[in-house]
Amino acid sequence: MADKHQPPKRSLLYNAIIVFLVMMFLNAFIFPLFTRPQVTEVTYDAFLEMLDANQVHEVAMDSAGSTILFTAGEEGAQRIYRTGAWPDDDLTQRLLSHPEVSFETEIIEETSPLVNILLGWVLPYGLIFGAGYLLMRNMQKRLGGENAMNFGKANAKIVGEEKTGVTFNDVAGEDEAKEALTEIVNFLHDPQKYAEIGAKLPKGALLVGPPGTGKTLLAKAVAGEAHVPFFSISGSEFVQMFVGMGAAKVRDLFKQAAEKAPCIVFIDEIDTIGKKRDGGVIGGNDEREQTLNQLLTEMDGFDANKGVVILAATNRPDSLDPALLRPGRFDRRIPVELPDLAGREAILRVHARQVKLERHIDFTAIARATSGASGAELANIINEAALRAVREGRAAVAQSDLEESVETVIAGYQRKNAVLSEHEKRVVSYHEVGHALVAALQSNAAPVTKITIVPRTSGALGYTMQVDQDDKKLLTREELLSKIAVLTGGRAAEEVVFGSVTTGASNDIEQATKLARAMITRYGMSDEFGMVAMETVSNQYLGGDTSLACSPDTATAIDRQVVEVVRAQHDKAVELLKNNMASLNRVAEYLYREETITGEQFMSLLRGLPEPGATSQDAGDPA
Repeated sequence: MADKHQPPKRSLLYNAIIVFLVMMFLNAFIFPLFTRPQVTEVTYDAFLEMLDANQVHEVAMDSAGSTILFTAGEEGAQRIYRTGAWPDDDLTQRLLSHPEVSFETEIIEETSPLVNILLGWVLPYGLIFGAGYLLMRNMQKRLGGENAMNFGKANAKIVGEEKTGVTFNDVAGEDEAKEALTEIVNFLHDPQKYAEIGAKLPKGALLVGPPGTGKTLLAKAVAGEAHVPFFSISGSEFVQMFVGMGAAKVRDLFKQAAEKAPCIVFIDEIDTIGKKRDGGVIGGNDEREQTLNQLLTEMDGFDANKGVVILAATNRPDSLDPALLRPGRFDRRIPVELPDLAGREAILRVHARQVKLERHIDFTAIARATSGASGAELANIINEAALRAVREGRAAVAQSDLEESVETVIAGYQRKNAVLSEHEKRVVSYHEVGHALVAALQSNAAPVTKITIVPRTSGALGYTMQVDQDDKKLLTREELLSKIAVLTGGRAAEEVVFGSVTTGASNDIEQATKLARAMITRYGMSDEFGMVAMETVSNQYLGGDTSLACSPDTATAIDRQVVEVVRAQHDKAVELLKNNMASLNRVAEYLYREETITGEQFMSLLRGLPEPGATSQDAGDPA
């Protein structure tokens, strides 16, 4: 391993400047002491005396006639002289009277040998070398920084033994994944126990799940528990500009891993290089495909008994090449899913260890309010709560900070400068109460915990929060229809109270349509189509892109049924609100004044309501 205290290498440009300065010093002060002057200045009289003595051989005069250059001296020892031209009319005749004198247009002055070397050799080659150096530096930056010229080197981050700083105690909410990885840790601790019975360690384990669920954290925890070196590299680092570089990096990575065995190699976002090969590239000379082929070869070639474990993470498992997933390569596929209620509470407690909290913090309530949140989002909620406590001037995080941070993550920060007109504020109040009232009047809907008309940075002018007491893994047809009815409750309230509609229901419409379509095409809740899948889902961990798998006529029938489902639930919401106008007006007016009400306040305003579906006295239209 290279010495970290080794002095940095001096740049090539720095050395070139030093050499150039030394040469200029020699040329100016040292070489003149050993070389004769190149041109000697003499007087005009001296020039005439040498001319009369037949010592002048060549004469040249500048175009202005002010300077004369001439050569004089014995043969083999001639020197160049310079003198000022004298206004002498007889000079031409005197020169012509000496036949040994020749007239020249120019006499080349001798230069220093060092100058000749600099101008003839050093300068041209220096320019060529400098241009090439700049070109290589530019290419180096494009290809990935200082290590770009190490074409075949894998730039994996190597964390030494016991230095990952992460153990299974730092990972919460993924008990099944930790249990599956514990066997790998046990093998790395005691490989002999497995060898005696003839068991072989899985060569690779693939961690799959949505973004932010802790796949990278789990890989670090395995290395931390096993006390072995940890190699970490991203799949995108194998993809290079030149064909063959990615494969060379794969070879170098496995070479380094073999030298440090036992160890763990973690490849993040492996779908970058592990996508299915479709043969679409002419000649098969694709860099990505060559890299994948080399990875497959290396995984087949190394001995698992040496203790080299390959862990990889992806949120696009459906795009991986089947050859990568077969037994003998990535033997295990470990799901790292979104945490359940108990998992979310455990994750919140883990991230809250480093934060000062007030007493009696109810993490269960926060966990209920964050259904569907990933571990990264829960960590962000704790951090947002700490930041809010600092802004409010408190020394510890309170329950209100956590509750507000949940809303911040869900809907964004409060837009305190956003000013609504009185009419818009009233419309938003009725819209949100419409959602809440339709939810309260149905037995299959989740209870309302908060209603607000404070605008948020996400663009929402208000929202109604519903929180189930427990996580539901299955939803009945009646529960889905109740959700659609609640989504249409805001638009229904606008119609019932104001006789008009606004653009505020755009997100509600989108969600209601998506839910109704899923009931028909994916969940088999349609009387006409029954248990037939009309839609396929890809990238389930990245939002779930859907595409219809049916004929155009069937697609038309599906669209018709979607419209009917949403319309029926919208009509139901309108009927519920019309039958409970007094409650709608009372709660909406209270929300208009207070801007935010809790679930308890909302239910207290609804006390004395008849059973759902019963008719109460109409309170009239306040608008």
